[in-house]
Amino acid sequence: MSSLLYRFGRTTALHPWRTLVGWLIVAACVFAAGSAFGGTTQDDWNVPGAESQRGIDLLRDHLPDAGNASANIVVHDDTAIPASILASLGERLQDVAHASSVSPPRISEDGRTAVLHLAYDTEVTHPDLMGDVDPLDEAVESTRDAGYQVELGGDQPSTASAPIEGYGELIGVGAALLILLIAFGSAVVAGLPVLVAVSGLAVGSAGVTLLAATMDVSTSAPMVATMVGLGVGIDYALLLVSRHAEFLAQGHPVEEAAGRSLATAGKSVVFASLTVLISLLGLGLAGLPTFSTFGWATAISVVAVMLTAMTLVPVLCRFAGRKVLARGLRRGAVRTERPLTARWAERVTRRPLLWALAGTTIMIALAAPVLDMRTWPQDDGNQTTEVTTRRAYDLTADAFGPGATGPITVVVDHAKVPAAEVADVRAALASHDDLVAVSPATTSPDGAVSVLTAEPAFGPADERTSGLVEDLRADLPAGVEVTGQTPLFADIAEMLSHRLWVVIAFVVAVSVLLLMLVFRSIVIPLKAAVMNLLSIGAAYGVMTAVFQWGWGAGLLGIDHAAPVSSWVPILIFAILFGLSMDYEVFLLSRIREKWLDTGDATGSVVHGLSASGKVITAAAAIMVVVFLGFATEGDLVVKMLGLGMATAVFLDATIVRMILVPATMTLLGKWNWWLPGWLDRALPQVDVEGDERALEPTR
Repeated sequence: MSSLLYRFGRTTALHPWRTLVGWLIVAACVFAAGSAFGGTTQDDWNVPGAESQRGIDLLRDHLPDAGNASANIVVHDDTAIPASILASLGERLQDVAHASSVSPPRISEDGRTAVLHLAYDTEVTHPDLMGDVDPLDEAVESTRDAGYQVELGGDQPSTASAPIEGYGELIGVGAALLILLIAFGSAVVAGLPVLVAVSGLAVGSAGVTLLAATMDVSTSAPMVATMVGLGVGIDYALLLVSRHAEFLAQGHPVEEAAGRSLATAGKSVVFASLTVLISLLGLGLAGLPTFSTFGWATAISVVAVMLTAMTLVPVLCRFAGRKVLARGLRRGAVRTERPLTARWAERVTRRPLLWALAGTTIMIALAAPVLDMRTWPQDDGNQTTEVTTRRAYDLTADAFGPGATGPITVVVDHAKVPAAEVADVRAALASHDDLVAVSPATTSPDGAVSVLTAEPAFGPADERTSGLVEDLRADLPAGVEVTGQTPLFADIAEMLSHRLWVVIAFVVAVSVLLLMLVFRSIVIPLKAAVMNLLSIGAAYGVMTAVFQWGWGAGLLGIDHAAPVSSWVPILIFAILFGLSMDYEVFLLSRIREKWLDTGDATGSVVHGLSASGKVITAAAAIMVVVFLGFATEGDLVVKMLGLGMATAVFLDATIVRMILVPATMTLLGKWNWWLPGWLDRALPQVDVEGDERALEPTR
């Protein structure tokens, strides 16, 4: 592969205009295909295999108004609300697009709060409903103008309550330019990786639209794909540019430097992207369609930015010439001061045991709160009070009790339970201590099912909710389904907590096998997996402390403690494990290159950290700022993703790469590279570091 990449990089640099035109043609074809044949994002919130899904399907089959999207319109005033106000509001709500029915208002005992329930005739993921709350706002406008407080709750308004503003991308691009300019002292090195990453991301976005034509792609998937694609795109381009600059500084011509940078750093980029893809595709094992689309969409973005970097970096470096070097090097100055990373590596390798213990202690201490982590899919009660859905939640809880914000729907299937036994089912529900109210049964028009609604004594995110759902299912006879949003959330939390370990096992096993093949070692891959798990565990711990315990939550604009979203741990693991392996490949490629050349275990660690430390640090700093940019968004789940990933990348680039890796590799010495002979013969030979001696001579 080294010789192939060498020829490709050298050819693109020798013929930059042809290459650029070719890339533009390919990009234009992708854009044209996306425009002509691409689809639009479409969420699929069904949960195959969940017990609640059976009840939802029964409702959809037999009660047109049930099992679909809904909205709760909460009206509040300091005095009793006149019936005429609620009646006129109900008439306007009936005219909302896709409205199927509007229930009579539920009025609090003091008459100051009323809730009208609007049932739609289609699922909440329908394009006409998803993320569009304008029809409801128009319907309630005159009520608000009359001086009444009107807030919107329920699953349909929740899809638009905290829209993504796009600050993360803007903050990330601006920070990347500043960080690279400071780190490398060259405007070209600062701007080139960002330009390449954004170009690749644009192509990847067009690819995601083509994916949307073949499957339901979550509306949140492009955001995750952008978050990851922008970060890894800058990383890959930066690695290539920095290696190109090294070869230029050694006196190689521009086209030769381009070929050699692709043959060495380019191969690291290829294998690093493979580790990211393995992690992302592991999301398919989570058992939810939404996660699968996250994986596929992000994988398309990663492939797009990787191919764009491999193609455009040699071209743009040819155009830039020696401007990729810092100003002093362009003037012929010779750098005499040893890099800071080299001096740091020597300090760590002099007392490796002490540094290893210190680094491990810090990581374990940060990860400790994970033992108390509780997951729950985020509901309206966990959002900030700045959004209408949270205010609707609070008004409802204050007026009718916390259980009114998350009622439980009980569906009796008369194919299994006779209609005469519905009264017994209601009596069993009414006798339950954790239920404060049970509605009379309603039978479907076709007589196939009966439906009851029960209100718990506590809110849906309460830690007792999962136990309540389990108890109800155990007490009620077969053929009675416990469903609704709250039981569905309980099922999702349970499912993802178990599936997390399946995803971890798959991603770790395949990644270890790939690293074993690349670095010809058993110790290196296992150590890399343990350290990556430490980084992710520490990120989980920080999320638990901030969001669940409330430590410093106010700095993120959060006014209350909340459990960690069930969606976040698996998504963070899949993304971060791949990104951490990126840095592992970048660093270990340079270490192994020196090890094969000298056989000096400690010296190769110092050399590898010295050669790649600045690139890894700059790349990680960009990632941290990109992810923290997403932590400024209004949605709580996006905040968790942003903070969790920023924490993990920061710790990975500092504690892990700068302390634990050099310390443990120094302690292990030559055992780092131990591989049994029989396994060495069985594994295919892959030369990831791209030995420069195997390259063609300079012409």
